[in-house]
Amino acid sequence: MKAHRWGEQARLQSEGARPRPRWRAVAKWGGGCLLLLWPLTLGGLSQQSQQPPEAQQPQPQQPQQRPTLGPPPEGSPEGPRTSTTTDARKLRRIRALYVERIDNSLSDRLIEGLTKIGRFRLVPKANEADATLRGSCLESRRLKRVHSEVFINDRGGASVWQDTIMRPYNPPTLAKAVDETAQVVVNHLEESLREAEGK
Repeated sequence: MKAHRWGEQARLQSEGARPRPRWRAVAKWGGGCLLLLWPLTLGGLSQQSQQPPEAQQPQPQQPQQRPTLGPPPEGSPEGPRTSTTTDARKLRRIRALYVERIDNSLSDRLIEGLTKIGRFRLVPKANEADATLRGSCLESRRLKRVHSEVFINDRGGASVWQDTIMRPYNPPTLAKAVDETAQVVVNHLEESLREAEGK
């Protein structure tokens, strides 16, 4: 390869021409490309400088509204529907209902609400009932909420209906949170009864 290059240079010298180094050809070609690109670069800079100042500055982002599981608006204790009907046929057939004692007087509030809707005959003993309503109502000062679970089971203990409610607490007071919980449970049970009777 080197011998070929030296031979070519010797031939060019004998003909009176000067050999041309390769790097000069590359530099000439590259310089031509730069000259072609230079106006394009200047045009881009001039367009950017013609934009109004407010268009050049980044726009502040609007804060996004995050979804929340917090309390619903005042006067609307509902929130999302959280009840589940396990057996609609059995739910329709319940006439006599026994309510077991539930923490934080939730059972007392449920008895008041169920009496108002007048759908069930509330009985004082479990063996007189078609089904039993039982559950739990636990308050957490650290989480600032009342967590309640309510179940309706038939005489054999099979699940008929259930609901899980979480209400904010501290504030409001524990008594108010329990009242709201009872109202939501009764409303959900009424809705489930209407759906079961429509089937």
